[in-house]
Amino acid sequence: MRALVDIPDDHIRKLAELCERTNRPRTALIREAIADYVARHQPGASTDAFGLWGARGADGVAFQRKVRAEW
Repeated sequence: MRALVDIPDDHIRKLAELCERTNRPRTALIREAIADYVARHQPGASTDAFGLWGARGADGVAFQRKVRAEW
């Protein structure tokens, strides 16, 4: 599918810099960005959490309630 999209000039400049750095065409980077966005917004997709709970994939609040209930 082809699409006509308005992209701000500063994003176009940054995209051009990324194309030069990675030696990849703009179309490939845009397709990759869309695929990444769609994957991250699928039902059940994990969020990019960080810190203590990031790698566990657990609900920190639920764990906290469980631990406090043991007191």
